[in-house]
Amino acid sequence: MPTITREFMPAPSPAQIKRPEFTRLLAAQAAMVLLAVAVGAGTGGHAAAVSALLGGLVAAVPGVYFAWRAFRYQGARYARDIVKSFYRAEAGKFGLTAALFTLVFIAVPPSNPAFFFGAYVATLATQWLGPWLLKRPSYT
Repeated sequence: MPTITREFMPAPSPAQIKRPEFTRLLAAQAAMVLLAVAVGAGTGGHAAAVSALLGGLVAAVPGVYFAWRAFRYQGARYARDIVKSFYRAEAGKFGLTAALFTLVFIAVPPSNPAFFFGAYVATLATQWLGPWLLKRPSYT
């Protein structure tokens, strides 16, 4: 039986795992913010729509920051950098959320807290769809 020599075997290549595509998740969050603004405008007027917009943005902007910051590195050789970037992204997301809440309550106090917090919770709940929206196709 002939043996296979090394010259006929292809060179191994490193595994290329692509970054998750966040556009669907971010689009879903943007749609939730717009829906909350539309409901606020339809039921509570301009002030409720602005409150809903602010609440949705307080939830969505830190999520965008996390997506941008967390997936900066790829590959096994950057395993430590990947873990560090996740911790830094989560800490930054928490700090940004606290800063945005503070900024909104000091600079533009929401005139309708129910729409503000409702839009915040609804936009944040959209992140629960993340595993479904970020699902990659199986190649097996």
